[in-house]
Amino acid sequence: MSDQVPAGDVVAAFLEACGIDAAFGVISIHNMPILDAIGRRNRIRFVPARGEAGATNMADAYARVRGGLGVVFTSTGTGSGNSIGAMVEAQTAGTPLLHITGQIERPYLDRNRGYIHEARDQPGYLRAASKGFFRVWSTETLVGTLREAVRTALTPPMGPVSVEIPIDVQEALMMRPASLEPAPIPVVQPDAELLDALAGRLAQAKRPLLWLGGGARHATKEAMTLVELGFGVVSSVQGRGIVPEDHPATLGTFNASPPVEEFYGTCDALLVAGSRLRGNETLKWDLRLPKPLYQIDVDPQAENRGYPGELFVCGDAALALAGLAQRLRGRLKVDPRLRDDLVAARRAAEAGLVAGLGPYKTLVEALQRAKPRDAIWVRDITVSNSTWGNRHMPLSGSRDGIHALGGGIGQGLAMSIGAALGAPGRKVVALSGDGGLIVNAGEMATAAQEKVDVTLVVMNDRGYGVIRNIQDKKFGGRHYFTDLHTPEMRRFAETFGWSYVGARSEGEIAAAVQTAVAQRGPVLLEIDMNAIGPYTIPFAGPPARVKPA
Repeated sequence: MSDQVPAGDVVAAFLEACGIDAAFGVISIHNMPILDAIGRRNRIRFVPARGEAGATNMADAYARVRGGLGVVFTSTGTGSGNSIGAMVEAQTAGTPLLHITGQIERPYLDRNRGYIHEARDQPGYLRAASKGFFRVWSTETLVGTLREAVRTALTPPMGPVSVEIPIDVQEALMMRPASLEPAPIPVVQPDAELLDALAGRLAQAKRPLLWLGGGARHATKEAMTLVELGFGVVSSVQGRGIVPEDHPATLGTFNASPPVEEFYGTCDALLVAGSRLRGNETLKWDLRLPKPLYQIDVDPQAENRGYPGELFVCGDAALALAGLAQRLRGRLKVDPRLRDDLVAARRAAEAGLVAGLGPYKTLVEALQRAKPRDAIWVRDITVSNSTWGNRHMPLSGSRDGIHALGGGIGQGLAMSIGAALGAPGRKVVALSGDGGLIVNAGEMATAAQEKVDVTLVVMNDRGYGVIRNIQDKKFGGRHYFTDLHTPEMRRFAETFGWSYVGARSEGEIAAAVQTAVAQRGPVLLEIDMNAIGPYTIPFAGPPARVKPA
């Protein structure tokens, strides 16, 4: 066996050592040595997306479903630039993502000589969209740089990391590495004295509530232990399913409705674990949360960033919650009415939501019946998701929900593909609007090529519905630039090799949902909103406190 190996093969072997079994991207002259190695070695499934934005969304969703590292390949210049919006989404969601991009030959770097795929300050825009950026300057530094990039991506608070590898480095021969083991990931241990202090304060509470965010997705067991001790639970969108949402101790993501805010007023302690308490989930930080507020977060900069708290514990959420449960066992005397009051608040919040659905109550109920309990629920930015998709479709696991958290339209289709490939054997049901669908419509071909088991529910109102509603509310009903030419969905789906099911009246919805979800492979389920009618209560942007005039 030769001591000299191509650098591209070393990159592929390192990814294998990291446990990567699927990667996404677009092949290019500036990443071909690595992708050629992946093809020859045949140990990593490479998914050829139709665009770098879609590929990055796929890798993001794949990582979220699996709770590990996602990998995406792009070319340098325009190719890497195409990924930036999706990188911002991964950064917002805290997804550990390894973005490997090419670069032109080192002798021509930063010369502005018009070399193909050259980009002005590629490191600058990748740094802005990434948790970290690394450039490989030589074969000697290749493995060390990759190790540090993966360690950075997976170290909480996690995020996307970009690695730039010039094409002449990819093509070079190098000494076979002695080891390809990835670097260990540090775990932030919570301070024992602070846990003692926090437990002492919580032990005095009669009606304690636990708010779970995305930083606690690995802490289901520990959260459930606190539930058993009497805590009630509420979650952010990223914290959905940590406690199964059909459990009577959780409000789910009904975290900002009036009945729930009223319920908060009866609670005497709030423990926030792994959540930023984002603005659109707290009425722009005006939601009246229970006091005193205590916080656990792995990021020391999270202290008091959203809401002021009385005690902050920096540490891994699972370790901190486990430590608290151990200290609180036998000390809590929870008001026996807390659970009943929580259930009543959730029912009131659900009733308020359902009252605004109009004919789409039938759709929600049909999806709730047809969707398997362990299905992955993926959502794009659309009126229907903001209205009910983020709250009223119960999730049973912390990795079962994927949402375009940063508010970017058109990411749901690609995310559904990554989710399906990350959770083989499980059904993926995805929700999109017609406008969002067209943004990355080329990925319909990727879904067909990869034979993913996705039912895509397309809420078709032939335009940007939420923008129309905002125009009605704030701009005198003047509808500029919101009407879209939308393809005939049956022909559109079948052109890409998808099955098609449609519903054009409320009476057709239940059977259409059952038929679409029962099929295997990619299925487009069109809900013709113009034919069926509007929501009873229009959605016109994230909820906010109504200020006195």
